[in-house]
Amino acid sequence: MPEVTKETVEAALKGYTEPHLGRDLVSANCVKGIEVEGDQVKVQVLLGFPAGGVKDAVADAVKQQIEAIDGVSMAQVDVGWQVKAHSVQKSLKPIDNVKNIIAVASGKGGVGKSTTAVNLALGLAAEGATVGILDADIYGPSQPRMLGVSGKPESKDGKSLEPMVSHGLQTMSIGFLIEEETPMIWRGPMVTQALEQLLNDTNWSELDYLVIDLPPGTGDTQLTLAQKVPVSGAVIVTTPQDIALLDARKGLKMFQKVEVPVLGIVENMSIHICSKCGHEEHIFGEGGGQRMAEQYGIEMLGALPLDMQIREETDGGKPSVVADPDSRISELYREIARKTAAKLSLQAKDYAAKFPRIVIQNN
Repeated sequence: MPEVTKETVEAALKGYTEPHLGRDLVSANCVKGIEVEGDQVKVQVLLGFPAGGVKDAVADAVKQQIEAIDGVSMAQVDVGWQVKAHSVQKSLKPIDNVKNIIAVASGKGGVGKSTTAVNLALGLAAEGATVGILDADIYGPSQPRMLGVSGKPESKDGKSLEPMVSHGLQTMSIGFLIEEETPMIWRGPMVTQALEQLLNDTNWSELDYLVIDLPPGTGDTQLTLAQKVPVSGAVIVTTPQDIALLDARKGLKMFQKVEVPVLGIVENMSIHICSKCGHEEHIFGEGGGQRMAEQYGIEMLGALPLDMQIREETDGGKPSVVADPDSRISELYREIARKTAAKLSLQAKDYAAKFPRIVIQNN
């Protein structure tokens, strides 16, 4: 019987491509320990993204790879995860208690960006992360309604706000501070200042991810986000329709210009399935998000159907991921969340927190 070594185990692990990372666990630096005792092998895997829904499947796949090695009788595989802070724009420093900020953007309105943002945040939380969501749409805040939250946030010190909490998400929105039907008749500078204050003056508590639901377009708010908010990555939401894709490309290029990595594209309303007969129809066209992803060399994170259930649940204050966690739609959102977090986990890490702070005192 051939001798089993760490090298043979490592070589076998390189033969398994983790579907969310799109690469093997060795090159993704997720294998943290290999122990070989005769014909028995122990492997410790530490993923860089929350994977509550798939960790058993990953463990089984790795186990199969190892037990296929000639000379191995048994393999034990432990799979865990740890979310690290990732690097942001060069001129900015990460916010205290927030490891990663993910901006969710669209070139135009009406493509379901806010619905996608809240379900992305809930999907990350369902996978095991600590998550917050900031509603950056000052003119049309929708997260209070979508999360079923009312009332005003507390301020313990008169200077900062405590985030509201709903379905396990920490959340903040201008919608908590004004009446629902009050219009925000503000010019650009007031809007950008409000965004900065909502972000920096909220006492976020140890977040792995803060999802920012941006207003549509590429104007003042998006520019403020790019220049003053430490963003780790962005997600672009579009529909397959040519005119939506045209605007989505502008959003993509804006993030590229300001050096914010685009983690991928979510194609919303990609297909309509008739609730009466089950007939499938591509109302807004077909494959536009995939073509855009291929054109720019970025990830297609997922495609979502045009489904009345998504709209009804979000309008009712219980988005799909919490309203019906075992549904196909919830699984689609969770898969998008896993792919987004996995893509981010491959980006450069932020090591600022590991360095000691040097303070010079005059004695």
